Parts: sequence; structure tokens; C-alpha cells
Amino acid sequence: MVTLLRGTLRPLRLFQALPGPAADVPLRAASQGTGLLYPEHIPTSLLQKVLLTAGSAGMALYNPYRHDMVAVLGETTGCRALRVLRDQMKRDSEGAQILQERPRISLSTLDLDKLRSLPEGSLGREYLRFLDVNRVSPDTRAPTRFVDDEELAYVIQRYREVHDMLHTLLGMPTNILGEIVVKWFEAVQTGLPMCILGALFGPIRLSAQHLQVLVSELVPWAVQNGRRAPCVLNLYYERRWEQPLKALREELGITDPPVHIKA
Repeated sequence: MVTLLRGTLRPLRLFQALPGPAADVPLRAASQGTGLLYPEHIPTSLLQKVLLTAGSAGMALYNPYRHDMVAVLGETTGCRALRVLRDQMKRDSEGAQILQERPRISLSTLDLDKLRSLPEGSLGREYLRFLDVNRVSPDTRAPTRFVDDEELAYVIQRYREVHDMLHTLLGMPTNILGEIVVKWFEAVQTGLPMCILGALFGPIRLSAQHLQVLVSELVPWAVQNGRRAPCVLNLYYERRWEQPLKALREELGITDPPVHIKA
């Protein structure tokens, strides 16, 4: 029994120990006879995935800022939703180009000086402002490790790396209330179980006042915009930096939030 448990829990220990891959390197097949489908892939059995799901779900609910646990939960539960997202991207010309070229968003791939030089109100300038105001970095996104398909592994990696872009599009900060609103939008857009769980259970930590605002105004707004907007993974954001944020929101059918949330 002890031997079985050690073998079952080994992927989680590897997950904690391995360094992340270079964020400017596209995810590609790289088995080379080792059974690995991409550089950071950790093959797991069904039982191991069940245990990883249970453990990561508990930790993510206890501490929503444990992005590593949120990442594991997304990978072990999202296979079906990722296939749907992948197929949506393949049917869209811009999305198909993203799947083909595998762009990455990180400090090593972003030209920060160029983004700072862009006009006020442009996507690139507002994205950089979001990063500065909320003191976040695109390099904090965990690498994909437990998805047993290299193309789907890139899809979920892309979802993680454009998460801050969705905050920018929706005008939401990174506090708990802002994250929950974005999770409702993402739940409608992606169907990922991780997003649905975050949207449903995240409000447990809110005050009564914030909960009332969330339920009465922000959730209906996020759901409506999530349904109306086309798949946000089909946007090649890196080629839209100069586009006015207002024009992009109009293109996607995203309206201004009903209330302002302070960062």
C-alpha cells in the first residue's frame, strides 16, 4: 500500500520540484522515446489524476491565490472543455493561426518599451497599465504539466497567459471580487470546470455588501458579456496592441461594468 501511494503521489512531488519552461518557447511535441508529449509533461494515471484533482480543489478553495493548485485543477478536469476550445480555434482564421504559431506572453516576449510608447487607450498601453497598477507579472503563470495532449496543453497555457488580458478587457482588478467576476466570464466562455468552481465557490469569502453587488449586478453583466462575445482565445492580442481598447470591446460586444471596483 505504501509503495502504491508513493507511486501515485510522485507526480505532485515532481510538479513542486520542476522549474518552469522558458516562456518564449512554444509548446511542441517532444516525446523522444520518453513518453513525454511536450517539455514539461508529467504522465499520470487515472487514479493519480483523481488524487491531484481532489487535493488541488481543496487547496484552491482554501486559498484562491494558490495559482499552482488552480493550475493543476484546470489541467486534471478540463480535457473535454479544452477539446471544444481547440476546435473553436481551428474553425477561426485568427485562432487557427495562434494554434499554428504558438505565441507566448511573458516578460521575455513582451516589448515593454514599445507598449509604453503606444497611445493612451490602446490595448497594449492599457494592458501594461493593468500590470503596473495591480503589481502582477505575466511570468507568474504555471507551465502546463498534466494534460496528456500537446495541442490541448498549449490551449490551456494560452488561456492562462491571456487571463490578464481579460482583466484588461473587462476592467476588473485582481482583488477577490474582480477575480470572481472574471471567473464568471471565463466560465461562460470556456466551460472549464475550474472556472465554474471558482465562480460558484469564490463568493464564500466576500463580505455581505460585496456579495450583494456581485449577485445583483456583476454576475448578470459578466454572464451576458461572456455569452455575447466570440471566443476570446481566438484573438491574436500580440498583433492588436495598437488597437484602441474601446474599439476592441465594441468588436467583442463587451460593455462597461455596471459598477467600478477599486484595485
